[in-house]
Amino acid sequence: MRVMNDNELSLPASVVSIGAFDGLHKGHQTLIKQAVRRAHELEIPSVVYTFDPPPRAYFQNQRVLTSIDEKLALIEKLNVDYTIVANFDQHYASKPPADFIAELSRLNTREIWVGSDFHFGKGKQGNIELLSNYFTVNIHPFITCEQGEKISSTRIRELLQNNDWLKVYQLLGRNNLETIDI
Repeated sequence: MRVMNDNELSLPASVVSIGAFDGLHKGHQTLIKQAVRRAHELEIPSVVYTFDPPPRAYFQNQRVLTSIDEKLALIEKLNVDYTIVANFDQHYASKPPADFIAELSRLNTREIWVGSDFHFGKGKQGNIELLSNYFTVNIHPFITCEQGEKISSTRIRELLQNNDWLKVYQLLGRNNLETIDI
């Protein structure tokens, strides 16, 4: 897997999954695996586009579940060809949606895979509907746990606060909890 900064990569074609992917829990893994599967079917590169720090950590000072190095190591295990890491700072957060669309265009994106709550650009002005005007966008449904509850990074943070390590372990879907900063 090659790791690039935002606006560094151009490709003749790609399938891109986009998200903060904080914690890289089972829901994130499923979304990325689906994008990788489609890229293999189309015989083109797969790309994960993610952010460091995650936008919620930047704006809301939320706890980061995985460092960027941990996140990249986990993404690599999913057989992704490229990962783009955008440095999420004041400059990046102030970019209009058109800048993000232009960057995705340089990847010659055939398909984009996102979660149903995906927004982008300054003030979350960009949404799935806008993105769909330029690309084929696939909305991956929320993944639920065995009890039927939605798996999310926010939920994992709540479980960590309550020291519910077994549930955290289940939602992350990993063999150990070494990637969780305590």
